[in-house]
Amino acid sequence: MIVIAVLVIAPGQSDESNTPAPSTRPTAKVQQGQSEEPEGERADLVSFQLDDRSHAGLSNIWVVWTIKNNSSEKSNYIWDWEAVDASGTRVGDGSQFETNVQPGQTARGEYPTTLKSAKGIKLNITSFNRTASY
Repeated sequence: MIVIAVLVIAPGQSDESNTPAPSTRPTAKVQQGQSEEPEGERADLVSFQLDDRSHAGLSNIWVVWTIKNNSSEKSNYIWDWEAVDASGTRVGDGSQFETNVQPGQTARGEYPTTLKSAKGIKLNITSFNRTASY
């Protein structure tokens, strides 16, 4: 005895178990220092750099930033970064955040690092996220 099962889907309904076929388009590679987040959101980070405040032989390296909220809502920002030396070795990393930035407002911040020198160090943003602030 042979049993044949037929699945019928009425018009207007969908079978949520079906997934679309994988895209044949190659995905764009994210280059070092770039993120996959939308450019508009990432563009709110106006500057992010090292500030060498070392004095009298004592290392004192800070990360400093400027955020400008280009959205229409009060926002929180969080981003991850890494510091890479000339040979490509990661010598530091961290997460920074800025909260409750009003639309059109600019916020500046700074944070100390454990880096011994800023010479030859490149900062890369490894992730960046803006969310609505309530």
